[in-house]
Amino acid sequence: MIRNLFVVFVMAWAGFSCRESVDLSQLEDYNGPMRITTDMEVFRSDSAVVRIKLNAGKQLVFNDQDMEFPDGIQIHFFDKEGKLTSTIRADKAYYDNKTKLYRGVGDVRVHNIEKGEKLNTEELFWNERKETIFTEKFFTIEKADGTLLKGTGLESDQSFSKYTFYSVKDTRLPLQGEEN
Repeated sequence: MIRNLFVVFVMAWAGFSCRESVDLSQLEDYNGPMRITTDMEVFRSDSAVVRIKLNAGKQLVFNDQDMEFPDGIQIHFFDKEGKLTSTIRADKAYYDNKTKLYRGVGDVRVHNIEKGEKLNTEELFWNERKETIFTEKFFTIEKADGTLLKGTGLESDQSFSKYTFYSVKDTRLPLQGEEN
């Protein structure tokens, strides 16, 4: 029995003595994604009715819960009856967990399906809590009647129904008899 105990002690001592000590201060922190999701589709509902549908080809989630959508993002908004009211799409998008804002960049398009109005810009923020979208960048709005509005900076509800301009630079009204 004592001999077996001695053998176990020697083996344990040999196992611990063979380890090399590691200086943890020289290890680099990992800043890459903690989770990667492909072909993502997320639904948000209220009273069993889908209100938001979010699609992305790829989602990267980081340690601080910030997100990146390197292959673009599409967001569909629905009214209380479940009818599609508007969409947002962007070439690339980010989510900042601290500010709770989504930021679409590249070719960003918003389409109000009910009014037939379209917004194009290079950067757009979506505040999910306030249900608003805004940009400080140049934008173009095409209305259903062919009117074009160009400016810098706007704020709107997320359905793109009611909006406020910061600066309108150019407006083009369709001429009578002109096709859209």
